[in-house]
Amino acid sequence: MTNFDHELDARGLNCPLPILRAKKTLNTMTGGEVLKIMATDPGSVRDFEAFAKQTGNPLLESIENNSEFHFLLQKAD
Repeated sequence: MTNFDHELDARGLNCPLPILRAKKTLNTMTGGEVLKIMATDPGSVRDFEAFAKQTGNPLLESIENNSEFHFLLQKAD
């Protein structure tokens, strides 16, 4: 697991809330910092892949572990 600077617990939230919360958190971060997101919505895998492509914030990691999804997004410079 890569190191991260901020953590967002979006477990129990359904689309689009994990993305909206991540976007809000990324707006407070500086370029290069990494946000770890924990989610339980299976749709979040597809959502975060699309979000990373659309926003230019690299998706460093996407892991499923016991029906829980962990993502690492890096804030673009």
